[in-house]
Amino acid sequence: MTFTLAKTDGSARRGTLHLTHGTVETPAFMPVGTGATVKGLTPDELRSAHSQIILANTYHLWLRPGLDVLVAAGGLHTFMQWDGPILTDSGGFQVFSLQARRELDDNGVTFASHLDGSPQRFTPESVIAFQEAIGVDIAMVLDVCVQLPADQATIARAVELTTEWAKRSSAAHTRKETAVFAIMQGGLDRSAREASAQALVALDFPGYAIGGLSVGESREQMHELARFSAALLPAEKPRYLMGVGTVRDVLTAVDCGVDMFDCVYPTRCGRNGRAMTRKGEFAIKNAGYVRDFTPLDPDCSCFVCTTFTRAYLAHLFRSNEMLGPRLLSYHNLFVLNDLMRDARAAIEAGSWQKFRDSVLQA
Repeated sequence: MTFTLAKTDGSARRGTLHLTHGTVETPAFMPVGTGATVKGLTPDELRSAHSQIILANTYHLWLRPGLDVLVAAGGLHTFMQWDGPILTDSGGFQVFSLQARRELDDNGVTFASHLDGSPQRFTPESVIAFQEAIGVDIAMVLDVCVQLPADQATIARAVELTTEWAKRSSAAHTRKETAVFAIMQGGLDRSAREASAQALVALDFPGYAIGGLSVGESREQMHELARFSAALLPAEKPRYLMGVGTVRDVLTAVDCGVDMFDCVYPTRCGRNGRAMTRKGEFAIKNAGYVRDFTPLDPDCSCFVCTTFTRAYLAHLFRSNEMLGPRLLSYHNLFVLNDLMRDARAAIEAGSWQKFRDSVLQA
């Protein structure tokens, strides 16, 4: 993996990430394909929506279909027929969300599968080995995420374990085609985030994620901590903010100096009838759209907006037709990818602040 930082405008960054399965122009949004699929969309649809890289999840793939199936298929790319880059989360967040069904210790985490209750065990080494074996482009280290607000002792323990596990993950890394990214923790404690960043940067990972946000704090706190955290990370390496996916949050993250983002939000909204636009969001199932024969978003050039009307989409959702969630999921991803394309152009042109403000004030 190589990363080239081509231009900055304020804190906003324009770069290029070269990975085993292709190039990613940054800033970039990563659709979430948790279980080897971005829900409801085919690989061809993801490409036509201008998705460059997708995210899958170690926890879910570990449980189903399992390592043996993925290896027998020839790896995750072949299994799901996506030939572009893939980043896999370590599963740390999913294990964190289990709460009562998991137990942390110095060496890893033991948890009960949400599928059948069977006992499972993650260690830093096993998680890296799994991600390497399925052939992903970027593998995340196993980390410890805490629910916010959290006391200092809990945050300190999470930082300590995350740092130690990052060291073990780095030592376990053997596949040169897979880059391993570390994850900063620290909750809302700035001194803890400084300590986490300092320890991880000293390990010289090829990229770094800002973790432990979007887990209970206010939006203002998330934005403040994202800006603070990004400034602690090396300028010459990619920065990834985990779990943000609204137009406002993604734009703010770019303004904080972050290069990569992921979230289930756009496709989850799509499945539930919520349309994203640069000017806001709206529920297509509302009665006012039943006889609205205008495009879903007049400012969007995706095939949904240039082909179908709001009335038709409202009909699909009111009739429980599966095409409705698929079309709205596609549109929402297109909106975020199109936003990132224009953000890259604005940074290149030195007009980032004007572009940012024009969207945020719309």
